[in-house]
Amino acid sequence: MAELNYHDQVDIDNAVKLRNLLEKLPRFCKDFFRGIENTTSSRTRIAYAYDLGVFFEFLANNNPHFKNTPITDIKVDVLDQLSPLDIEEYLEYLNYYNSDGKEYVNRENSKKRKLASLRSFYNYFYKKQIIKTNPPSLVDIPKIHEKEIIRLDPDEVAMLLDEVENPENLTKAQKKFHSKTKTRDLALLTLLLGTGIRVSECVGLDIDDVDFNNNGIKIRRKGGNEVVIYFGDEVREALLNYLEERKRLIPEEGHTNALFLSLQMKRMSVRSVENLVKKYSSAVTKLKKITPHKLRSTYGTNLYRETGDIYLVADVLGHKDVNTTKKHYAAIEDSRRRSAANMVKLRKG
Repeated sequence: MAELNYHDQVDIDNAVKLRNLLEKLPRFCKDFFRGIENTTSSRTRIAYAYDLGVFFEFLANNNPHFKNTPITDIKVDVLDQLSPLDIEEYLEYLNYYNSDGKEYVNRENSKKRKLASLRSFYNYFYKKQIIKTNPPSLVDIPKIHEKEIIRLDPDEVAMLLDEVENPENLTKAQKKFHSKTKTRDLALLTLLLGTGIRVSECVGLDIDDVDFNNNGIKIRRKGGNEVVIYFGDEVREALLNYLEERKRLIPEEGHTNALFLSLQMKRMSVRSVENLVKKYSSAVTKLKKITPHKLRSTYGTNLYRETGDIYLVADVLGHKDVNTTKKHYAAIEDSRRRSAANMVKLRKG
């Protein structure tokens, strides 16, 4: 059997995970997930399943009408018995709750997403005329307070890459493995910082996805579209150095094509890249919590500063809506507008 690429394997794993999650939800939920299969990604469906699990657990534990009813036995007509006040009570519950011995806290963004999941759920059955009411649509979306976009400054980018090449702040245990991963880590971080690709796009890369004739990599975007992203000389050099080392590695079965390998000779996971970024960035800056997504923001910032072309930044980052890009780089855009104030001279002298 041919080796599956990363994204196809993720879809298969998520399909299995979704089936397991559905075993804990009301039986009619399967109709919803079957109905949205062709319009959503497997990751989105997993997120919906987790969110709906929280919602039905809330009903079972807090609503007196359902306290003696197992969650799997709840019928679809329950949806018509709820009011907007019940949905608001659910949002209030999300602030803090316990489940299976764990404590959960939801901030504005998490509550917004869970309400969006519930709205999609209700909309499906409402459009199919299975239910007559749609209370989540009558509840206001939680107001999101914009947070400052965290990114690395240019000097911090240089310090981060220097730390990979010549670590000074790593622990003894970390330095022990550094000699084995230095070339890989430098290539991976240079690629993230030099292209702005998502961490899932990075770990999904196969060796054949890299084209040195055109200095490009083929990635699969969130929606499943394949695109080519181009890289500069620094990324090229780092990748070539790593690939010389990669040729001597013997991957585990099923991971032969993977570009970036772990010490276990398997394709690196999203979590392992997150830990890698945390390890090096914490040695450079203590005040900023740097993640792979923050490296993506760093690239977007640098690209916008150099080009001033918000549409180019949106295209390279894979944003479907340029307004998303504008929101992230509004502060830079404002500084550019301010600098324009003195560019046009009305009178000489």
